[in-house]
Amino acid sequence: MRGRTVVVTLQLIATGGTIASRSTPDGLRAAAPARELLARVPVPEGVTVTPQDVATRGSFAWSLGDAVGVVDMIGKALADADGVVVTHGTDTMEESVFLASLLLEGDRPVVFTGAQRPFDDPAPDGPANLRDAITVAASSLARGHGPLLCFDGQVFAARGVRKVDTLGSHAFDAPGRGPVLRVAAGRVLPLAAPHRVGPLAGVRRGVALPRVDVVSLYVGADGALLRAAMAAGAAGVVLAAFGVGNANPAVVDAVAELGRAGIPVLVCSRVQSGPVVPLYTGGGGADLARAGALFAADLSPWQARLLLSTALVVDPHDPLRVVREYLGTHIPG
Repeated sequence: MRGRTVVVTLQLIATGGTIASRSTPDGLRAAAPARELLARVPVPEGVTVTPQDVATRGSFAWSLGDAVGVVDMIGKALADADGVVVTHGTDTMEESVFLASLLLEGDRPVVFTGAQRPFDDPAPDGPANLRDAITVAASSLARGHGPLLCFDGQVFAARGVRKVDTLGSHAFDAPGRGPVLRVAAGRVLPLAAPHRVGPLAGVRRGVALPRVDVVSLYVGADGALLRAAMAAGAAGVVLAAFGVGNANPAVVDAVAELGRAGIPVLVCSRVQSGPVVPLYTGGGGADLARAGALFAADLSPWQARLLLSTALVVDPHDPLRVVREYLGTHIPG
């Protein structure tokens, strides 16, 4: 007897973005629904894909609540599918895939993708990206990495992935890390061993995450924006600091002030690649550490913001403990 063909069931969750955008007199607007995106893609044999629309707009217009809601929908879809593919705007995809890695349990593949050229472009890149994402989500090689981002034939783990080009087709990279999988000629090729500790415990799906602001430093920056974040009700702040994690004396004073008020501060770098380390005094990272700030390894400011916001839910009294544990178990590399 012949063996039965194994059918892999996937859910396609469409949220808009450039992959779904058409030209209008006012500019590009997300409009193409999931079924139209899927109609352009050859689905591999033995795979079934059910399309679902959650939103149809640019990810630049999302709120944090919107991102949490999409992750909640992914969790629900995983209950009835072997994997989920999410089409998403590229502007904030690195944040949504990281948030999914913080909140979602289980080992079933979740793969984000999108496009740099719109749906009605003469040479759109969306169909190839979506085809690859479906191929990855249907592959056993996708398990064990946590939520993934698939773009231009390369597949990245959530932590460390960044948008690196505003318009080019190779829009994403993971500086200092690289891709974990590659798609070539319809095959998924492993590039790195799976490594995922799991989501942060104690966060229920659909939870409202507290406000955490990002303050970027520049020559002549002072503590005004840090104090403004505190006055606006931020529960935490992330510094996009200079170089290896430096500031200046005025910013260090403001960080200490936030610490006394019970507002945690994470330090990241405005540089694209490399970790932050508290090395310098005179307003540098060593002084920030003495003021109570925690250095967030090689996390981008945008992903560190989501980590701190989630950690505030896990342990409102000591969120930096949660962040330390996360950074200690999710080793760079």
